[in-house]
Amino acid sequence: MTAFVQVALAETVAEAEEIEAILREAAIEVELETAVDHHPSETDDAPVKVLVPESELEAARDAIEAMTEPDDLDADA
Repeated sequence: MTAFVQVALAETVAEAEEIEAILREAAIEVELETAVDHHPSETDDAPVKVLVPESELEAARDAIEAMTEPDDLDADA
């Protein structure tokens, strides 16, 4: 079984899905996982972990960097 590791932390589900699409386009397996316990009645998006196989971590980082505009990157990252 391949171990998955976090490659990114998205602030919203929409952001996570954008990263997921970039990674899938690069033929990298990806899983999304809620980063915090989130009560189902809350309407705010919860942060989402973007996970990839450990062996694909560098390729995933490169794909995200290549497909993301510098202005889109969080200054704290």
